[in-house]
Amino acid sequence: MSPFASLLRNNSNYRNTWIGQVVSEIGDHFNNIAVFGLVLSHTKSGMVVTGVMMARAIPAILAGPLAGVVLDRFDRKQVMIASDLMRGIVALCFILTVHRTDTWLVYLLSGLLMVASPFFSAGRASILPSIATKEELHTANSLTQTTQWTTLSIGAFLGGAAVTQFGYELAFVANSLSFFFSAICISRLYLPGRGFRAARAAITEADVARPWHEYVEGLRYMRSRPLILGIGMIALGWATGGGAAQILFSIFGEMVFNRGPAGIGMIWGCAGLGLIAGGTTAYKLGPRLSFDNYKRAIVVCYIVHGGAYIIFSQSNYAFALVFIALSRAAVGMSSVLNMSQLLRHVDDNYRGRVFSTIDSGTWSMMMVSMMFAGIASQHWNPRTIGAIAGALSSTTAIFWGWAHATGRLPEPVREGEVPEEIEVHGEPTI
Repeated sequence: MSPFASLLRNNSNYRNTWIGQVVSEIGDHFNNIAVFGLVLSHTKSGMVVTGVMMARAIPAILAGPLAGVVLDRFDRKQVMIASDLMRGIVALCFILTVHRTDTWLVYLLSGLLMVASPFFSAGRASILPSIATKEELHTANSLTQTTQWTTLSIGAFLGGAAVTQFGYELAFVANSLSFFFSAICISRLYLPGRGFRAARAAITEADVARPWHEYVEGLRYMRSRPLILGIGMIALGWATGGGAAQILFSIFGEMVFNRGPAGIGMIWGCAGLGLIAGGTTAYKLGPRLSFDNYKRAIVVCYIVHGGAYIIFSQSNYAFALVFIALSRAAVGMSSVLNMSQLLRHVDDNYRGRVFSTIDSGTWSMMMVSMMFAGIASQHWNPRTIGAIAGALSSTTAIFWGWAHATGRLPEPVREGEVPEEIEVHGEPTI
């Protein structure tokens, strides 16, 4: 039996989390394809895509610090369920946008959807070391991320085809139902003792009144761990070009290649296939890499990622699909390797704040990148913007390589692996 199948069979907590992930993330990509296809069909403007992405990025950035504090204070399982329920309601409301030619409601609903997102995404990362043993952790991380990219491919391919065949309403209903299904799956998680609360002292009245103080405390923790800070910084470096890429996927599919929602879905889908290939490679190589070789592998990944994206931006449709897959394969490999390091080294008391801070920082830089890409799309050829975006993402390799060569990324103590916590397997609940 493969390690992935064994993990799903024997660990009920992880199995429930995984099933909810599969369904909800496929629904997410139905929503993405439908929203971008809808606004582009109405406006034919790359700036509108930028507006939608900005409407998603700003709430995610603002909610990130609060999400980190909440996840480190309260029961992470309950926070994740509340996030799913809120997103399910908001996702259904997108039906109201289908027959409108204005875009303000799309912006509003996109923002509301993303307000709740950091509470779930950072929460899922925070509980992973709690529901997987030390031996399972690398497998669980790899499966979680490759599943995320598999659902990207499936959701993008199916979303593009479904919108073309059946219309936008089906995509929005599917997205809504997927969140409610995810909430049911998360409700079945179980850990004895303190459950899914971080191991920390009781909250005092002063703590309740000073959430910002707790968040700053998390920033100090990150700064004191060079590896954790370094991983956060390369996420920012990737986002300098990665934000523009999010917009360009839709612009290339709809306006450069003239393929409509199906073209957008094909580009996203091939990107997902590349991420799966990269994640699978990282799963195989990760346990064999020394810490120094892990750091060298990250440099190579970002060089390949940026270079392949530049070629994607200059290619015809068929070659573009190949090179976007290669670009994302490099991203997938680096993502699995970096997350494995974070899961091993981030203390439980700080997981929520660390993961939400990295997410918020990435979204912040992506927002800047998206804004400039949207403005540039009104004056420049999308292929030129794509080449610049790929070059910017590759600069991450320079920072990381310099930090490694100068000894600024020593291997820290493994604070994320707490024996009495990660040796507990989940038990099914009724």
